[in-house]
Amino acid sequence: MEENLWKDHCVLLNKDEENELEIFGYKTQGCRRALCIAGYILSCGALLLLFYWKPEWDVWANCIRCSLEEADIVLLRTTDDFQRYTRKKVTWVDLSTLALPFGSNSDGPPVADKDSVINRAVMKPQLKMRCIQVQKIRYIWDFSVKEFKKVGSLEDSNTCHSIHQKFGAGLTKEEQKIRQLVCGPNAIEVEIRPIWKLLFKQILNPFYVFQAFTLTLWLIQGYTEYSVAIIILSIVSVGLTVYDLRQQSTKLHDLVEEHNKVQVTVCTKSEGCKEVQSCYLVPGDMFLLDGKKLTLPCDAVLIDGSCVVNEGTLTGESIPVTKTPLPLTESPMPWKTHSMEDYRRHVLFCGTEVIQTKATGREPARAIVLQTGFNTAKGDLVRSILYPKPVNFKLYGDTFKFIVGLSVIGVFGLIYTVCVFVSHKKPVADVVAMALLLLTVAVPPAIPAALTTGTVYAQRRLKKKKIFCISPQRINICGQINLVCFDKTGTLTEDGLDLWGIIPSEGSRFQKIRKFPSSTPLPWGPVCGAMVSCHLLVVLDKKIQGDPLDLKMFEGTHWEVDDSSTAQVGADALDTCIVRPGPKASSAPVEGIAILHQFPFSSGLQRMSVVSQKIGEEQYDLYMKGAPEIVSSFCRQETVPADFLKELKTYTSQGFRVIALAHKVLNLGKDVHMSNLEREEAESGLAFLGLLVMENRLKQETKPVLQELAAAHIRNVMVTGDNLQTAVTVARNAGMIHTGSKVILIEASEPEGSAPASIAWQLAEDSKANTAAPREVCANTEEKITLEGETCNYHFAMNGKSYQVILKHFYKLLPKVLVNATVFARMSPGQKSSLVEEFQKLNYYVGMCGDGANDCGALKMAHAGISLSEQEASVASPFTSQIPNIQCVPELIREGRAALVASFAVVKYLTLYGLIQFVGTALLFWQLQIFGIYQYLIQDVIITLLVCLTMSLTEAYPKLAPYRPPSQLISPPLLLSIILNVCFTIIMQTCGFLLVKQQPWYVALASQRHCSPGNQSASPSSPAGNGTSSSAQSTVLSYEDTTLWPLSSINDIIVAFVFSKGKPFRKPIYTNYVFSVLLALQLAICLFLFFADIDAVYSGMQFLCTPVIWRVYVLLMLLVTFCISFFTEDVILQNKHLWLLLKAWFGYQSKSQYRKWQRMLQRDPNWPPINRKDFAAKNTDEVYINPLYERSEGD
Repeated sequence: MEENLWKDHCVLLNKDEENELEIFGYKTQGCRRALCIAGYILSCGALLLLFYWKPEWDVWANCIRCSLEEADIVLLRTTDDFQRYTRKKVTWVDLSTLALPFGSNSDGPPVADKDSVINRAVMKPQLKMRCIQVQKIRYIWDFSVKEFKKVGSLEDSNTCHSIHQKFGAGLTKEEQKIRQLVCGPNAIEVEIRPIWKLLFKQILNPFYVFQAFTLTLWLIQGYTEYSVAIIILSIVSVGLTVYDLRQQSTKLHDLVEEHNKVQVTVCTKSEGCKEVQSCYLVPGDMFLLDGKKLTLPCDAVLIDGSCVVNEGTLTGESIPVTKTPLPLTESPMPWKTHSMEDYRRHVLFCGTEVIQTKATGREPARAIVLQTGFNTAKGDLVRSILYPKPVNFKLYGDTFKFIVGLSVIGVFGLIYTVCVFVSHKKPVADVVAMALLLLTVAVPPAIPAALTTGTVYAQRRLKKKKIFCISPQRINICGQINLVCFDKTGTLTEDGLDLWGIIPSEGSRFQKIRKFPSSTPLPWGPVCGAMVSCHLLVVLDKKIQGDPLDLKMFEGTHWEVDDSSTAQVGADALDTCIVRPGPKASSAPVEGIAILHQFPFSSGLQRMSVVSQKIGEEQYDLYMKGAPEIVSSFCRQETVPADFLKELKTYTSQGFRVIALAHKVLNLGKDVHMSNLEREEAESGLAFLGLLVMENRLKQETKPVLQELAAAHIRNVMVTGDNLQTAVTVARNAGMIHTGSKVILIEASEPEGSAPASIAWQLAEDSKANTAAPREVCANTEEKITLEGETCNYHFAMNGKSYQVILKHFYKLLPKVLVNATVFARMSPGQKSSLVEEFQKLNYYVGMCGDGANDCGALKMAHAGISLSEQEASVASPFTSQIPNIQCVPELIREGRAALVASFAVVKYLTLYGLIQFVGTALLFWQLQIFGIYQYLIQDVIITLLVCLTMSLTEAYPKLAPYRPPSQLISPPLLLSIILNVCFTIIMQTCGFLLVKQQPWYVALASQRHCSPGNQSASPSSPAGNGTSSSAQSTVLSYEDTTLWPLSSINDIIVAFVFSKGKPFRKPIYTNYVFSVLLALQLAICLFLFFADIDAVYSGMQFLCTPVIWRVYVLLMLLVTFCISFFTEDVILQNKHLWLLLKAWFGYQSKSQYRKWQRMLQRDPNWPPINRKDFAAKNTDEVYINPLYERSEGD
């Protein structure tokens, strides 16, 4: 029973999706609510504030647990490491307000689509449904499965046929109204948040609440000037934050607003077609694409005609993409499954621009609305900006632990103060005020704010280097990156491919290669036919545009795309792309070729094909181009040359990009509709035409950057959609795989029949010479690189298919493979994301650098995704580099390391500043005294605040160090640094406090603060002389105070200098001119105030005059502290070799998963396996090794 209740009380929302949440049901209870209201009143709103910070406590206090079906309040919890809670109210949607034909007594479903969740959510006879809104998306309660389901999308369960059947003619007017009410308007509305809301949110931040509490205390104590200064600073800080948030909000609002008011032509069953505003669109609506340029206001699936769209806003790549209609097939599979990974070719995404439409026959192109509002691709992007994923980085968690630790010290201070003041029989009000004062001194409330300054400066420096960032908190994480995945084409190699040669095939034999550029034009033939027609090029603004590979191939033929392209060819082609021979082309027996239908290229299928027809002829041709292994599998075996694989290897092993071409004559009837053509049927029994060899040169920056990363012990991995052999060659040429290293090719196969899944380990041909070579340490030609705990004398290389099999059947082997895998080829976008995730499971901090199109998932999944794109911000990734080469990677890592070290320095400094002040105040409390207002003001504003603002201005060191900065605040070097410096300050201040009492001129209560001009030693006053001074002065004026103030103030400057470490992650401190000048000025001010024998200064600062010799002693104490502190920090704590020795001495080993696997594999004599085959044990994840040694030719 209990288990059932829990099952009904808690379910998963958006299961297995990125934004997965746990949802709990609660019911408000009257008596609990009344008690809480009483609590709010009695606590003067403190309880309400606590509930604002902790929404789960609010729900637990006000409500009782119940099933989700009865709940009027739901509590949502994220399933990530943070487990953040949100509270939502369950609301009702009332359909009875609509004048609908199905009344409350009718048994008919509200909407015609019987699979729609709307039908399962309506409560009859009331015609109501329960709903909640989470992160801008609406969910309604589905009574059949007893959970909340998303609305605003068409059901994924629809087949291709049912989409055409149910929605092809449009919806009825009544159904549109119901869907509008349930799904809400089709608009991505980002409200410009009112200033008062932003202000309240900032002010109610725990940090500002704590600061308000502190300021109240200071004001009660009479520290008006200091408090006013802090209030002004807080107002400026809050004002700047609110201004910044308001600007962001306005910018985002303006970005999305224009697309909410697009005019579209919608067709309904009863009223035909009419123009409406896009905000009235609902899932299932059918609208027309009438050839005008249009920015899509929703996600839609094309059901008729084809169109060319620019998806630059989504992918960062402004290459026109051709979209084809969803086939009208009887397949029982859901339409996305039927189209496999390639369903995107039928989908028009919200926010993308339709550049061209091609109608089928006389009817304009038609599309059906799939998703509206925030459910769309663009809505998803806007939501990711509005609700960024919190970054799980130890620094932020450790900072919180630090603040808690300091609070504990503050509590001890509070107890100490109470004991001291009570023992002196002081009034209760004084005891409480002073005790709370010492508590607040220990915790500098500026820690969270100061942490962001380093990130802000790093972001500004990155912007100057044309690297833009939409997620600033990730900059610190970049400092920890130790593995970078690179896409190949357009990232490591030049974007544009050059046509290098063609190897035609005739009579199942390869002919002589034809090199490019050539003095004679390419002769007419099937190969030329394939090259001029098998592409997705379009003419936009009198310029041919499209994929760079298609462009180069087409340019090699000297043909031209006919701009008018309106010839009537075939039965149903109206807007058809026509290509004709240009003036420089070889003479051809055809006037031109009409491209009638396209099956577009996709990363998943690795091929594309077109149906074409020679002008004036009846015959239809199908041409295919794509990955050679894929294309050959569609060809009749007798047309594929016997030495196909050998020839392919010849070119791929030299790093060329090889594309195969194939052809077949289609036997179609006269009045055939191209849209009804089945791809599977058309693409079969082709004749192999030959290979197209493209040269893909490395970018000149690639090799030096990869060498720099390798020297910094950052692993480089290639993840590409290209051929395996080409990828291995490029990896060798780029220096990812060093000369003398073995490459082991992994080929894994799915189980077939009774044979289990197998995995074969084959030494690559060019590595055979190295088989006998002993394990040598990876070396670079320019400098030796000994990788700490890593051997890189062998590298694994595999394709996407093998990776998938290992993931499914050999998962236990995966970590062993990943720690030494360098090349992943023929990887689909989904596999790229999965690979990044698997690397992260091994505790790697993963960077991903790609061009944004098919790397979107991986770029988002990585700790730092960098998209090489001309746009300022690509949806694809947190970072975008406008300079299209991989130089941005070391740049980002350098800035990340500098920002991380700066964050640590600021936290360490603020901790020490708090504790230095704490020690000084605690010592003065011993004799019931305190620092003066201006004394605190100088320490807090003139020294600390300015140090925090300028400390992080130091730029990144230009050379990447071969190790990373520590990732944790709570690590031995950092903790020791703080503990030792606190010890030094305690010793120094205690010595000053006790020694001043031993001086012959010392009196316990002195009032004479001026120094007599002739005599530099102050004459002692009698204690009685103190009667005239005010009580405020008596709590400040003392020799102890005059001694402790310079000791603590100059100590603040000392630690600021000592903690501003330069090399190896930042430039030396003197390059940060502002900070250096500021420290010098602060020191000068402190020395002037201490040494100036000016009565006005002494009176204002509430100092007593001391002999010059004593002031020199104080300076000597500070000098000794500086020397000890600097030596400890620089020579001991920052000494990498010393820590390595200590680690070795204590036998400490890294706990990172990848390090554990590396150590294990180094001890394994049978690893890596070479020239053997292993099989998966049936029905388990275990792998049993059944080596079949395949004798290589050399044996």
